[in-house]
Amino acid sequence: MYNQNKVAIIFTGGTISMKIDPRIHAAIPALTSEEIMAMVTNIEKFADIEIMNFCNLPSPHITPDMMMELSHLVKRTIKREDIVGVVVTHGTDTLEETAYLLDLTINSEKPIIVVGAMRNSSELGYDGSSNLSAAICTAISPNAKNKGVLVVMNNEVNAASEVTKTNTLSLDTFKSPEFGPLGIVDNDEVIFYRDIIQRQHINTDRIENKVGLIKCAPGMESDILNFYIDNGYKGIVIEALGRGNVPPKMVDGIKRAIEKNIPVVMVSRCPTGRVLDTYGYEGGGKHLRELGVIFGGDKPGQKARIKLMLALAVTNKMNEIRGFFEQNI
Repeated sequence: MYNQNKVAIIFTGGTISMKIDPRIHAAIPALTSEEIMAMVTNIEKFADIEIMNFCNLPSPHITPDMMMELSHLVKRTIKREDIVGVVVTHGTDTLEETAYLLDLTINSEKPIIVVGAMRNSSELGYDGSSNLSAAICTAISPNAKNKGVLVVMNNEVNAASEVTKTNTLSLDTFKSPEFGPLGIVDNDEVIFYRDIIQRQHINTDRIENKVGLIKCAPGMESDILNFYIDNGYKGIVIEALGRGNVPPKMVDGIKRAIEKNIPVVMVSRCPTGRVLDTYGYEGGGKHLRELGVIFGGDKPGQKARIKLMLALAVTNKMNEIRGFFEQNI
């Protein structure tokens, strides 16, 4: 008979597994998964833990292909009858991309939690153990079912589809700027204040790596777009200005990409708000929509890129790709 609160914890590395190397005076991956779990005291009162070691890497070393491998592992694990939830430890630099990829590729009612740390274990106030305990409490909570992938940091629960890293050092760096957290972890209990109304699932077991990301600034031209086009990129995401507008000299590159059946997805470089075809001048949103640019809603560039990478693994038809992004606009 299996324990009703068995949680699989998949370790991938990141600051949560780091300590200061005295030779170089900088943090490096060093702690084993067992050493990390030893700091999570009294967790055995809440759940049985099964440790899985995926990798031990800083998150800038995690590639989209590795994210897909991780998705396959989580998918297999979450299907097991003896597992009530899965926790994934991850470095914070790219945590939101991995969490969003898991959210898009895994369709399960069971809780899947992604967690990290902002301070390594050599620093005063190491937050890894407290974040991990909160993540486990969330994973075993019946209230966390059917919420999609969740990110639990600093006792806040955020949706993977909404959360982003907002500060380079603050413990409360992970926020959902548009709508706020889904809930909190208080005294080992998860309390939800709101829900996700619409979730999306992209059924694929692979990913397209050749997707570029460009952030707009005044006076930019088409040279970067042309580089992506000429070097075999399959898709391009543009973080446009404001409501969804670009400098006029970028228009030729955008037009050329679309003519070559390379989808161009546009989001805003603003931290919140969606893009819309409000402006009709050259390079304005209305002009870009007429050219065939796909509007990416309120997603930041890094998340729109993940979604486009997954969409391109499913189809290269422009209208179908548009459907992944604009179905709720």
